[in-house]
Formats: sequence, C-alpha cells, structure tokens
Amino acid sequence: MSQTISPTAVRRMSLGGVLSYAWDAEVFTASDAMASVGLTRSTMIDVIEELVEAGLLDELENARAVGGYRKGRPARRFRLRADAAVVVGIDLAPDHIVTAVTDLRGEVIVRHSSHTDLAHDSPRERREAAASAVDDALHAAGRTRADVLALCAGVPAPVDAHGASPAHRNGFWRRMNPDLAEMFGAWAPLVRIVNDAALAAVAEESVGAARGVSDHVTVLCGRFLGAGVVVDGNLLRGAHGGVAEMVAFDHVAGVEDASGLGERVAQWARAAVETGAVSPGGTLTRLNPSEITAELVFRLAREADPDAAEIVERAGRALSIITAVLGSLFDPRRVVVSGMDATEAAQLVAAARGSVPLELDLPAPELVASELGPDVICIGAVSAALDAARAGVLDLGDDERPLSLRRAG
Repeated sequence: MSQTISPTAVRRMSLGGVLSYAWDAEVFTASDAMASVGLTRSTMIDVIEELVEAGLLDELENARAVGGYRKGRPARRFRLRADAAVVVGIDLAPDHIVTAVTDLRGEVIVRHSSHTDLAHDSPRERREAAASAVDDALHAAGRTRADVLALCAGVPAPVDAHGASPAHRNGFWRRMNPDLAEMFGAWAPLVRIVNDAALAAVAEESVGAARGVSDHVTVLCGRFLGAGVVVDGNLLRGAHGGVAEMVAFDHVAGVEDASGLGERVAQWARAAVETGAVSPGGTLTRLNPSEITAELVFRLAREADPDAAEIVERAGRALSIITAVLGSLFDPRRVVVSGMDATEAAQLVAAARGSVPLELDLPAPELVASELGPDVICIGAVSAALDAARAGVLDLGDDERPLSLRRAG
C-alpha cells in the first residue's frame, strides 16, 4: 500500500537537502546544488530564496561581478551564512570547565577555560559555574544567549537519551549533571548533554585517530577513566547511558578502580618517594612528593630515569588489561588512548601495545594514541552541537527563533 507524502514534508526534505549541501559546500550556484540534491530549477530557486529569507544563506555578488562569467545571464552565487548563529561546546569536568564558541562551520571564535573547586560541587554551585562559563565565553565572543542555536555539554557521568544521569551511591553523577538539560534548554533551542568519554569518541571519529573506523573505543586516561564505544558506526549509550561505565574496573585485577592512568602515574611516584621505593640518588629521591606531577614523571621516563620508566611501564600494563577487557566486550578494530597530552598518551601506548594480544582470544585491536590532547571532550562537544544544529535548525518554529538567524551582517 503506497503512502502519500504531504506537501509540507516534501518541502521540509527539499529545504533539508539544500541546506545540507550548503553546509558542506563553499560558494555554490543553483546549478551546483541541483546536481547534488536532485530538485528542479524552479524548486531549487524557491528553496534557496526561503533559506536566504530565513537568514541561513547569503547571496553573494554574481559570477560576472567577480570576473568568473563572461556570456549570458550571470549565475547567482550563495553560501552558508556561518555567522547567522553560534554553537557552544562545553567540557564540564569535575575540576575545570572548557567552553568553545564556534560559528556554524565550526570555526572557533572563542575558547574559554576556568577552574572549579571540588569542595564546592553541589548541584546549585555546579549549575551556576556552568552557566557562568557559557556566559563568559559568549561575552568574549561578542555574542549573547540569543545567538546560540545549539549547545552540547560533556559530563563525567552516564547520560540517558533525555540528558539525565542516574543516581549514584554517593551522588556524584547527579552533582556532575544537575539537570543541565533543563537549565540550558530554558534558553538554548537545541541542547545535548552527553557523557564526556562518548564525546571524546565523537571527536576522535570526526577529526582524530578513529577517522574512517566503524568499530572503535576511545579511552579517556587522564584524571579519570572513561570509554566511548562505537560499534558498526553507532555510538552506544544504553538504557541509562552506562555503556562502558568504568566503575566495572573496580572488579578487575590489575586495574582495581576508575582513576585515570595519568593520575595514577603521579600517585604511584609520590607513594614510591614516601616509602623509599626508589633508586638511591635517583631524580625522584630529590623531590618533595607534593612537587611530583604526572607531567614530570612522563618527562623523566622519556629521559630514561629508571624509577619513572618503571612507573610508566606499570601504567602501560594496566592499559593493556583495560584494552583487553574492552576488546573482549566490544570487539573494536581500534582503541584510542585520549584525554591527555599526545606525547604522554604515546608513552602509555608504547608500554601497553606488546602485551595486549596476550590478554585476548579475539584479534587484538590496534592501540593508538590520540593527538587531540586534553581538549578532546570540548572538540567532541562542538562536533555534537554542530550535528544538532544541522539536524534540528529547520524544525525550530518561527515564533521560537525569529531573529537570531537574521543578524545584521
């Protein structure tokens, strides 16, 4: 039985097809878009005019005016109006907030960072800190909340399809995500709240070490462990957003908890100094434990300090177990070590790579280091916000968003 598609639905598909083409193109003509979208010329012109009126496309000088056309009627030229609105990506970590404001093509206008105090992370304080971080970034970009089309925030907690986090035994997850979808949704048209490791996987797939790979896991290894899982090209979430929740490693020998490997490197080095379990005359023996950071230990390991090198090897062994468990559960082709300095991630990968096959019956995934650094979650948040903008901008009611996409040029 055939199903009739309403004229409204047909119009929506036409608008969506042309806008999607414009988003990926630079300057284009109606003929350029017709070849890709498959509309008649008259329909194409009508759709383009509607998108120009909506403030989503700009009409440029015609081809003759810029010297690119000699005979006949000059072609009209258009492009996406990238400054029609902004998107916001936020990494809401326990101890810092990184916010990026970009145009509709993802060009960063402002990157703003601030530190938060773990001693003051009540839901109210967390919401205030998140709102202030966004407002500060928008102010620095010369924009306001009214200019925001889409916003995505990454949080260190499981997040379900509605942007909510489940209860936790000590309340941590809901302190990290205190109804942020509701707070941001009060003024931003398109809002996504997503687990931070899932956003790291989005970033790695979009611009990082997982490009072109349909089955991959991104492991955050900095202060806390986290994992974003993509299987058959689909980012997995689960009923409560808990796919690959790393608290499971509390029960895995050789890992024991969900603290990040970067964090452990510093902790292990401090403990070795405090207990005297370091080489006499070594570099670490001359340091106060309070002076020891993960960055320092990794640097000393690169300089062949034996104590530091052993600590990094120990972290590598833990990473090999983590990789093997995730490999057994999700069968990825690639595991990306992310969320930390690229050089340090490469050191962990080098320390772990050889022992991963020994832990698995399945073919071992390729273990690689991310080059995106600690900003990976914010990068993923921007990517997800852009996806939300592209997918949802045409569904916003005229009364809901009449002016922000018609900014003065």
